[in-house]
Order: sequence, then structure tokens, then C-alpha cells
Amino acid sequence: MKAVSNYRETMGYDILAVNPGSTSTKIAVFRDREERFREEIEHDAIFLDSHQEIKEQFPIRRDMVLTCLKKHSYRVEQLCAVVGRGGLLPPVKAGGYTVNQAMKDRILNGPISPHASNMGALIADAVAAPLGIPAYIYDAVSSDEFMEISRITGIPEVVRQSFCHVLNSKAMARKAAEEAGKSYGEMNFLVAHMGGGISFSAHRHGRIVDALSDDGGAFSPQRSGSVPIIYIVDMCYSGKYTKAELMRKIRGDGGLKAYLGTYDCREIEEMIRRGNQKAELLYEAQAYQVAKGIGQLAPALKGNVDAIILTGGMAHSKMLTDWITDYIKFLGPVRIMPGEMELEALAYGALRILQGREKANIYQDELYQ
Repeated sequence: MKAVSNYRETMGYDILAVNPGSTSTKIAVFRDREERFREEIEHDAIFLDSHQEIKEQFPIRRDMVLTCLKKHSYRVEQLCAVVGRGGLLPPVKAGGYTVNQAMKDRILNGPISPHASNMGALIADAVAAPLGIPAYIYDAVSSDEFMEISRITGIPEVVRQSFCHVLNSKAMARKAAEEAGKSYGEMNFLVAHMGGGISFSAHRHGRIVDALSDDGGAFSPQRSGSVPIIYIVDMCYSGKYTKAELMRKIRGDGGLKAYLGTYDCREIEEMIRRGNQKAELLYEAQAYQVAKGIGQLAPALKGNVDAIILTGGMAHSKMLTDWITDYIKFLGPVRIMPGEMELEALAYGALRILQGREKANIYQDELYQ
């Protein structure tokens, strides 16, 4: 790893953040905490259909990232680090990890659940390695800080694991703490990340001690959420559905889309304004289920809730957040923090490592075999 020059020590650290998604790759360059530019690189259906495997997609996405940097007349030699979104590795600690060969081998050779975020580490390393600078991932999707009591289910063969929108949920909690003049580790939060899928997390003194995944809580615009399991077992053995069809009902064609034919909240709100009572009932049911998810995790904090954070794309909907707030305000103050700041979260995490305020973990795959 090359030494940081005096220029970088005095002028700041340039960090490239890379967030691969299912249909696009989002990137941004930051100098310390100041964003220099960002871009969302869209990937067309032909590319995605003809390059379905991660090992096929990532070098092409890497080249697109480098081309995008050139388009902005940015010299990659200025970079101090590259940080990618962490994917669905076996359960890891929250925070930063240095991308190493063991991590790349696991992503490329498995076993690992297929998800576009897995390419974050590969793209970061592919850009960083020729420059002799570090590559990191930060707050991976599979980050697990659960209490042991949070892992118990009613079926001994099934152990609950942490799957939630870790990156943005922690980023918003850190931001809320900073705005309160405190550190993330000093405060307790209940966070609902509301997007295509909805997940919930309980943050106690800087750790996510319990969570509800997007199939374990509220239904969402495209996902069924938690459904009584006996009904699902009946559907599995009904002979009416293939596994793929049933999975599509749970994730992709479930939730608001299944009821109303659309998952666009703007369209649903327009239906409500036009007097569609079914749309209004379902949209308030969405709010009610979000409130229930938040309430379900409240015991993890034993009532010591500094703030409830509503974040993600759906938090832009005042109609929805007003309903949710009305249901849950008795639990604590509600903060509406719409959108996501995943690129910022990646860059700020890498910055803390570069500045020596955090230490990067080392991924050891043999721990999970």
C-alpha cells in the first residue's frame, strides 16, 4: 500500500464509493466528507440478460466506472481508497473490511447468495489494486451484531440472522446522533427503511441488536412481508405454483403491487386523491404494518428510544409518514429522513479508517465454513 502524500494529508482524502444495484451502479467521489461528483450508471436489459453471473458482470461494470471517471475528467491517481457496498457474505461484523483474496474467492466461487451488492468488493479491488491503494467494503448487507436472544426461533433448525438495510440505517442513525450533538454509540434508535422492501432495525449504543428483514415484517410496494406460515405451507403443496412463481409472489409481485397493480406510491396517492377507497385502505394498511414493525422491535431497547427514524424512498410520502407517526409517536420522537445516503455512508466509513478513527477488519473465510 502506498504512503499517503503530504498533499493528501493537508488537502484531504479522495475516496471513490461504488454501490452496485440490480439495474445500475451508483458511484461518487468524495474529498473527505465533501462530494465532488456522483453518477448513476444504468445497465440495459440486454446487458443484464447476457451477463447474469457476477463474474461476468463485474469487469464490465468496473470498466464503466472507470469510463465514468474519465468523463468527469477525474484522474484516478488522486484516489486514496475505493470502497464498495458489502454484499451477502456469511455473517460478518458491522463496519469496514479490507478486500482480500479470501473475500474475493468466496464471492466468485461461493457458496454465496446471488446479489448485485456482492460486486462492490470486486469492483473496489479491481480499481484500487493497480493504484496500490486500499479497497474496502463497509457495513455489509449481512453484518450481524444480534444479541443471542434475538437469534432464537420456534424451530431449532432455523436460526435468525441479521438481514436488513444496514448501510443506510446506520448512516441515518449516525446522522441523527451527530445532529443531536452526540455519538452514534451514545444513543438508541428504531429505524424503518422503506423502499421496494421494508426492513426494521433496533440500534442500541452503536449496534443493531435486533432486526426484521424485508420478508419478516411489513408488506411493501413489491413484497409480501410476513404472512402466516401455515398459509404459505398450504400454497407450497397446493400444486398451483412452482417454487419460482411462489418466490415471485413473496418478492417482486407481492405487497401493494399485488393488490393495486402498481408499486409506485405517487400513482397510489393519486388514486386516493381521486376517491379510490381501496387504495386508501391499502396504503394506510402499509403505514399500520410499518408502525407494527417498529413496535415489535421496541422491547429490544426496553423503552429507551431516543428517536424513531423513517428513511428510504417511501419516506418522501408525507401521507404515509403522517399515518405512521400518528401510530407510533407514543414510543418516542419521530425523525423523517427520506431517501438514502449509501454512497455517503460508504465514503465516510472509509474516511474514518483512513484517518485512524476505525480499524478495518480482516475477512477470514475459514471462520464461516
